[in-house]
Amino acid sequence: MPVDLRLNAILDPERAGGRSLVDLARAVVAGGATLVQLRDKRGDTRPMVETARALLAVLTPLGVPLVINDRVDVALAAGAAGVHVGPDDMAIEDARALLGPGAIVGHSIKTVEQAESVPVGLIDYAGVGGVYTTLSKHNPAPPMGPEGFAAIRAVLRRRAPSLPVEGIAGIDETNAAAVIRAGGDGVAVIAALSLAADPEQAARRLRGVVDQALAGRVPA
Repeated sequence: MPVDLRLNAILDPERAGGRSLVDLARAVVAGGATLVQLRDKRGDTRPMVETARALLAVLTPLGVPLVINDRVDVALAAGAAGVHVGPDDMAIEDARALLGPGAIVGHSIKTVEQAESVPVGLIDYAGVGGVYTTLSKHNPAPPMGPEGFAAIRAVLRRRAPSLPVEGIAGIDETNAAAVIRAGGDGVAVIAALSLAADPEQAARRLRGVVDQALAGRVPA
């Protein structure tokens, strides 16, 4: 079954607004998040596994998958649905070999060249960006905008017509529709949810924007 990328909520303890990640997960899923990713660039292994297990206790009964950013070991130890890896993380081939054919493996793509070379048969979705300016992650490259996103999406569609693709970086309810119109199947969001005054309502509004844009898009 394809990964539902309509609203991918990325949870990062450094961008959580003082809230616990478990509380954030509960709120954003109540608002319509379809996938949750745990991202912790500085955390030690044992606490990260414990956090992942606590998130799974909330998400599994609701049928929402949890993927772990970068850390294949944490995903394996916690029993998460899979991982999201970037070009500088573990190789896709190695992640797939360790996690097995049933796991979710997502991959970050930033350039057309990467889209041409990524082993699309081994990944379940692609996160393309940065689409807009973001403070949640250092990115020396200028924002690609919806036009750059569309160019990369076109390469992926040619190589893997059914591969789901999400936009990432700087996305909120004011600009998410443009990503969907450019070919996105959903959006990955950190600050627009985690730092919102009411994360559940923020997720509900953003999910509504995505769903409306998907409904109005002409099939390719």
